Amino acid sequence: MFIEGWNFLDSIYMTIITLSTVGYGEVRHIGPAGRIFTILLILFGVSIIAYIVGLVAEALVESEIRSIFGRRKLGKKIKSLKNHYIICGYGRIGRIICKELMLKSISFIVIEKDEQVRQQLEQDELLYLDFDATQEEALIEAGIERARGLVAVVSSDPENVYISLTARGLNPRLYILSRAEDEGTERKLLQAGANKVILPYRLGGRRMAQAILRPAVSDFIESTIHDHSFELNIEEIIVGENSHLKNLTLVDSGIRQEMDIIIIGIKQKDGEMLFNPSSKTTIQTGDIFIAMGRNNDLERLRKALIPRI
Repeated sequence: MFIEGWNFLDSIYMTIITLSTVGYGEVRHIGPAGRIFTILLILFGVSIIAYIVGLVAEALVESEIRSIFGRRKLGKKIKSLKNHYIICGYGRIGRIICKELMLKSISFIVIEKDEQVRQQLEQDELLYLDFDATQEEALIEAGIERARGLVAVVSSDPENVYISLTARGLNPRLYILSRAEDEGTERKLLQAGANKVILPYRLGGRRMAQAILRPAVSDFIESTIHDHSFELNIEEIIVGENSHLKNLTLVDSGIRQEMDIIIIGIKQKDGEMLFNPSSKTTIQTGDIFIAMGRNNDLERLRKALIPRI
């Protein structure tokens, strides 16, 4: 327009066919100055467009390569999982469960089919599978044969029943914990193979009632169990085969005196629960100690009951 005095339409048309390398021909006669401008336009313009196209192509190729290697890396991580937990559903309850497991450094994998929720999983950098948890293939891919337990916390009670039923068939020894919204579903989940069923609304209602009836007790339990900055904690520790405390009585073990730990209860191998066990209670292999104390003291007890060989 400025060099040859063309109108806007002819000028933009000539520029586009030049940059696109179509080259239909000159729409008008071009003088020496116009030819020099055209040469520069081809050299710089076409180079810039080619560079931009190359960047876009490179980004697409790199994204695909990262996706391929990412899937391979994910597959290797899943295959290496052992004695882990499978979390079916990453809703409000599933997120809390995953957070608590992470604090205890317990390995787990999440199965989630909702695309929007999967974006949250990627942000949280958690190991997950893009599957429907009700499908048998999803549980197999998550390593259910090697898993320690499964938690079914999807929003649908029928799906939780189906997940529990499928998981029990794939691994008869698996510990299955399931969520239920309806009280009538609890019995169905237990029949489907769930070891324990939690009704969040019932549990929440009971805790709120305790906060009214026994506020001090409720605050203390809340702090010891859920507040990780609190000095005291409650843990359950199983007595190992190689523990030097087995076959000793509580008074002879020195747990209460030397470790400054309170033994709230002992769940014996036969399933019987001893609350506030007497000092004459004998420690047996497989007993589960429910103990309260400071974190350092609890770690000492853990090392005594589960010694490393």
